[in-house]
Amino acid sequence: MSALIFTKMAASGNDFIVVDDIDGKLDYDKAGISKAAKRLCPRRFGVGADGMLYLEGSKNADFRMRVFNPDGSEAEMCGNGLRCAALYASAKDKKIKLSVETLAGILDVSVSDGKIKAGIPDPKDMNLDIDMDVAGERSKVYYVNTGVPHAVCFTPDINGVDVKNTGGALRRDEKFKPAGANVDFVKVTSGKSINIRTYERGVEDETLACGTGAVAAALISARVKGLKSPVRVKTTGGEELSVYFDYKNGSFSDVYIEGTAEKVYQGRVEDV
Repeated sequence: MSALIFTKMAASGNDFIVVDDIDGKLDYDKAGISKAAKRLCPRRFGVGADGMLYLEGSKNADFRMRVFNPDGSEAEMCGNGLRCAALYASAKDKKIKLSVETLAGILDVSVSDGKIKAGIPDPKDMNLDIDMDVAGERSKVYYVNTGVPHAVCFTPDINGVDVKNTGGALRRDEKFKPAGANVDFVKVTSGKSINIRTYERGVEDETLACGTGAVAAALISARVKGLKSPVRVKTTGGEELSVYFDYKNGSFSDVYIEGTAEKVYQGRVEDV
């Protein structure tokens, strides 16, 4: 297709190109969506975004959300993207409760009073005992999959972390192959709050926020540091997200992330 209508949206500084094909009128296959993401996501040569959200119809939910990274790869899920997609669909269909199909499962989202509260898949594959070289020092690293894989590193000096280089090295480490992992650097600031900086695979750089990363950091902080629900997560973008969960007998369930999202503008691109 030569022209593409899109909506630019953002959540916590995480920004997305949203393409609405819920009615099935566009003619994009996976290769076409991947190509469009690679063409449009670069910030100096395209629209500029952390990823593309391609919304499709679904037989099992209100709609299906597919997430494409700037490198054209497809991710399983995106927490901040989920909130943006839900806000878009809520405004379009006048619904405050929605179900969204993703590669990580069907997730419930509610939109109310300017806040979007999104369900996150129950965490899996948690590993609390990984010793790794982190910026030249042997350190404990924690792993959990919150829809996508995350490695969590605690640090007392979050502003001093070289997120791009240290995160990039950990993201590609043998321990996380073949899928790789997003890398979250976390500082506990109180019994219910943390600060976070995240290196995202697919973007291959630090982003201003990562929803599944905020959840991963909150759950690991609860498990290792004893934080209680809801955990307040301060992102690099400045927003404080809330992560809710039930924790019983060593297991997490009913995990949600809550924060704001906004429509920035609508645009049209020729010759995608």
